[in-house]
Amino acid sequence: MKFSLYHKLLFICLILVLSTGCSTYYAQKVGPTPIIKAQEEIIEDQLLDVGIQVFESDKITEKQAEDEHTSPEVRKAENHFIPYHLKNTLQQSSYWGAVRVFPIETESIDVLVKGKILESNGANLALQIEVVDTTGKSWFDKKYESQATSEFYSGNLMGEKDAYQDLYNVISNDMATYLMKLPPDEIKKIRTVSKLKFAEDFAPSAYNGYLAKDKKNIITVNRLPADEDSIMIRLLKIRERENMYVDTLNRYYEEYYSEMWSPYENWRKLNYEEIKAIKKIKRDATIRKLAGALLVAGAVALSAGNSKNTGALQVGMIMVGGQVIIQGFNITKEAEIHSAAIKELSESFGSEMRPVVMEFEGQQYELTGSAEEQFKHWRELLQQIYLKETGFDPDVSPDTGEEIKTENPE
Repeated sequence: MKFSLYHKLLFICLILVLSTGCSTYYAQKVGPTPIIKAQEEIIEDQLLDVGIQVFESDKITEKQAEDEHTSPEVRKAENHFIPYHLKNTLQQSSYWGAVRVFPIETESIDVLVKGKILESNGANLALQIEVVDTTGKSWFDKKYESQATSEFYSGNLMGEKDAYQDLYNVISNDMATYLMKLPPDEIKKIRTVSKLKFAEDFAPSAYNGYLAKDKKNIITVNRLPADEDSIMIRLLKIRERENMYVDTLNRYYEEYYSEMWSPYENWRKLNYEEIKAIKKIKRDATIRKLAGALLVAGAVALSAGNSKNTGALQVGMIMVGGQVIIQGFNITKEAEIHSAAIKELSESFGSEMRPVVMEFEGQQYELTGSAEEQFKHWRELLQQIYLKETGFDPDVSPDTGEEIKTENPE
């Protein structure tokens, strides 16, 4: 059976039209997931503190942001917003000690959560989450994805229920599940290592050799300081002061989170609706373009038949087909206008850090710059305070009084 040119073109166009309804985005959907909560109170010496690092940020160009239906300003804001909501979720589980957001990576926290936003635009959320403890042991490194529905944007409550709360719950549950498998001695070891790493950072000569690494580069405890170790007692007070600043910083993050909640929720909801509309517009535009091409192809096929009575019909089909193609391109232009509106809406977000004033022992310290710069400066101040209080030289052995010679790493 032979097919005419018209029938062949008709078949090709039909396949192309049907294919426009197929999604090319695959997301591992996170279904409704209640958070796992501790059934009984956990004793204090079995509680692990958690630090959530402000999410890693890959600088995206305006073109990349437009393709992802977001903006660099929104992504920058989300790198602070999402970690803080994850902090709230972990606290709801009651499995942890103090849960804090840190501006940079810190090694002297019991458990560290590092994350990266792979996609976030109100319609989809994809996160890469890595959880490690202070011994260097990786708990897990997973990618979490969720695709929104209209139900995601109803019944949400600041600090408790986010549009993607199920995704946060899954992360919290994965952490709690790993924690519950740890024996009490392992939890105690993690707490001890984080304390000794902090001490080693401030007084490396005094605590050199207390920690060691095994063949797998996992940190183990080599020896312990005495219960009445005066240097450790002072360092633990310094550690409390560091936590005091991080708590102050987290109050800033909380304020930022609270101010961002309403506009961000509205932006995501609008973005979700806009992305759905854009997809429909683009799909309709493609169908119209293909339909126009089909009409033009039909006119060409009629011309090939050399029928004397098909001239007027041929001209009419070409004109209608051309109009449909033009209409399709106009709809595509409308989609671009929607994208521009989303970008304009997104530009209201930012995350500049205002100065923080810390006070203790009758003296005030003003910290300026970004959160990262403030945290580093605060650590430097703590080291100066420590040296002033103790008169301890970090480069001199407290046992022999001799200068500590460090090996050249090269």
